[in-house]
Amino acid sequence: MKHRYLPMTEQDQNEMLQTIGADSIGQLFADIPESVRYTGKLPMSEALDEDALLRHMSSLSNQNADFDRYTCFLGAGIYDHHIPVVINHIISRSEFYTAYTPYQPEISQGELQAIFEFQSYICELTGMAVANASMYDGATALAEAAALAGGATKRRQIIISRTVHPEAREIVKTSAHGLNMKIIEIGHSNGVTDLSELEAAMSEDTAAVLIQSPNFLGCIEDVRSIEPVVHAKGGLLVMSVNPLSLGLLESPGQLGADVAVGDAQPLGIPAALGGPTCGFFAVSEPLMRRMPGRIVGQTVDRDGKRGFVLTLQTREQHIRREKATSNICSNQALLALCASVYMSVMGKTGIQEAALLNLRKAHYAADSIRASTGGAMTLPFFSSFYNEFAVKLSDGTDVKALNARLLQAGFLGGYDLGDAYPELKGHILIAVTERRTKDEIDRFVLELEACLS
Repeated sequence: MKHRYLPMTEQDQNEMLQTIGADSIGQLFADIPESVRYTGKLPMSEALDEDALLRHMSSLSNQNADFDRYTCFLGAGIYDHHIPVVINHIISRSEFYTAYTPYQPEISQGELQAIFEFQSYICELTGMAVANASMYDGATALAEAAALAGGATKRRQIIISRTVHPEAREIVKTSAHGLNMKIIEIGHSNGVTDLSELEAAMSEDTAAVLIQSPNFLGCIEDVRSIEPVVHAKGGLLVMSVNPLSLGLLESPGQLGADVAVGDAQPLGIPAALGGPTCGFFAVSEPLMRRMPGRIVGQTVDRDGKRGFVLTLQTREQHIRREKATSNICSNQALLALCASVYMSVMGKTGIQEAALLNLRKAHYAADSIRASTGGAMTLPFFSSFYNEFAVKLSDGTDVKALNARLLQAGFLGGYDLGDAYPELKGHILIAVTERRTKDEIDRFVLELEACLS
């Protein structure tokens, strides 16, 4: 039974060695100096039988603080949203669950249609003209948007607000380094991008300005003031957005954005310990042919029947390398399907209601914290926010210790903003989604007060 899960038996191994004329596995590594070889024994258990393996894996998984056993107030990019049960039923169908990239459209019509629907939904949500088949995640989509801007404008400077997710900013910097693009970060004021600092940073070499709204601090950016500053210098405006928030907020297209990106995780995709997720990428029509990845289009066959095909593919695997706009080599079709099913079953009204619940419940939690006794918690920003907000704790509070106490009480506490923003040491970021009940919010605020008293 132990050998049941091994890729080869000892007999297989011996036969292979005999065939190639080697006496042992070690002989295959003879060219590697002894000084750099690991000669010890790896800290692993012996082979386990099926029952023992299942018990071992179960004990490991029970160490995770999941959403079933804990009440989550942690966001910072991954959120505890409602996932309609129909999603798992549909994506578990073998034709979707095991589907590969649809290179042969004649046998991939279902997969292609699912991607086409995803693109259509994203265009409707963002107010943009064209969307691609999806990206790895929201952060890499933002990096690809910066690369697109550099190619479209032939400029080398990218301005990015520090209110953009810190991990996304790091990915943008890494990508820009290879493209010889210069990244300029601008600060924040009252939780939103500092407009005066943006105006000072703009130049004739600015390819794009990258902002996020609602931003990482939870605040809603004043995009109507940012847009003319960017376009006056001929740069592109790139917006990273929470797709669920667009059930309430003005779309990037309405606000004058040239590129809209984001992460579709709030749209029916499980948190799954931080991933995988699904990025989306939408642009105004003039930028359509510069989009990374691929676009699925709708057409008719020679009999007049509707069909779906890969319309635009701008990656280097499909076209001459020097003409490629990106080396993105895949899309997240299965998770894009999750998002498509979510938007389909929720509909416009459902998405608006879910967005409104996020807004109202977050504001209820913020008002409760603002009204808490003792003055140990205050709200540092007065800007409008969606479903996430920062809280300033009393001086000297150890946020990690606070979160450890909250975990013992059954809560996944907020994100420690001091980790990414030294100026916000002693601040936590709290997320409140539609799944949180009034009772859960009230108990959480009481527990916060008790921990800080």
